[in-house]
Amino acid sequence: MAGNPGLNVDWHPAELPAGTGITLRTSVTIDDNAAKGTLYTPPGREPRDTAVVVLMHPRVDFSRHYLVPALLEAGHAVFAQQARDAGSDLRLIHEQALLDLGAGLEWLHTIGFRRTVGLGNSGGGGLLTYYVQQSLRAPENRVARTPAGRPSRLDRATLPALDALAYLAPHPGQGKLLAACIDPSVVDESAAFSVNPELDPFAEANGYRPAPESSSYAPAFVERYRAAQLQRVARIDRAARAAVAEALDARRSVKAGTATAEDRRRAGTARLITVWRTDADLRAMDLGLDPSDRRYGSVYGARPETTNYGIVGFGRLTTPDAWLSTWSALSSNASIERAGAEMVLPTLLISYTADNCVFPSDFRAIVDAIGSSDKHVESIVADHYGNPIDPGDRRDAAANLVDAWLKNLP
Repeated sequence: MAGNPGLNVDWHPAELPAGTGITLRTSVTIDDNAAKGTLYTPPGREPRDTAVVVLMHPRVDFSRHYLVPALLEAGHAVFAQQARDAGSDLRLIHEQALLDLGAGLEWLHTIGFRRTVGLGNSGGGGLLTYYVQQSLRAPENRVARTPAGRPSRLDRATLPALDALAYLAPHPGQGKLLAACIDPSVVDESAAFSVNPELDPFAEANGYRPAPESSSYAPAFVERYRAAQLQRVARIDRAARAAVAEALDARRSVKAGTATAEDRRRAGTARLITVWRTDADLRAMDLGLDPSDRRYGSVYGARPETTNYGIVGFGRLTTPDAWLSTWSALSSNASIERAGAEMVLPTLLISYTADNCVFPSDFRAIVDAIGSSDKHVESIVADHYGNPIDPGDRRDAAANLVDAWLKNLP
């Protein structure tokens, strides 16, 4: 319960309302995963009379999301479902994350919540859109196999439908996000510092300028760069599929009783894919591309020429299965572009105008891709994490928009 100062450290200077209920829940999925979630309930409210806002991100634990105190103060319950591989890109398979969310939602219904409303923040936008698409389909029409060819189990899972979905600084999906920031000048996937100078985003000859001066890339360079980014994704896709096929052949030989010792090792060991240099979206350096209120730099730091070569970055180390399911713009099912037309629930879309992860054209494309006939679009001047540009504004300003929208839902 609130009142213990330690519970509020994560939200400082905000606090959980006094009397907040906190329930830790572990639900068992159809594939026997322990799906962990955290439920916050406002004091004096019964589940049947309370909307529960459902938060989930494929890679991040949202149990300490910055909007939780404000949403509780407004009288809404909040449930944060954790994906089984939160905190690691290594084994993140979106089809499995949907199973985790379905198990959590099923529990919410069993304890009396009648209205469940998704809140897709950042990468949660693509995940929840994919979930809605699959939950509204008949089980036999759901995605049967992951992009790596493994059974998804979605056709056997209980996937309770959400009642509405709010998007907060949503990006178009992990794969689409990576395709925009992967460095296409990498010549050799095994060589972190290999560079094709004609595609180098940090070469002054190509228009690069270090901060604080904005870079200025010519339209022809931008076009070549974007095409080369997808070509690099396709190259990694081919390597991932070759690794999947090699492991499958080894498992078949084990099953047939003809396996060598090497076959047995290959059957039980996953290849790892290292993807160098994934912080090179031209828009991070050229403020004239997709202009907005943002500052120079990426979501990872103010100097992409440094962070691009560092250890951080999206999808830096993955299994072939995770690459194909999550990080490939060409193979992943978990994109708003692919799933959005079937997202027909009442929708709220909020952009942050100083966002250096989701850019204006990205957000417009997301709004257009959503199939709902009931769409409300709002904006707030803040960065990707809700931090306001004006120090006098609140970080949790989005909660007011979500609250007002929730109270007007039919």
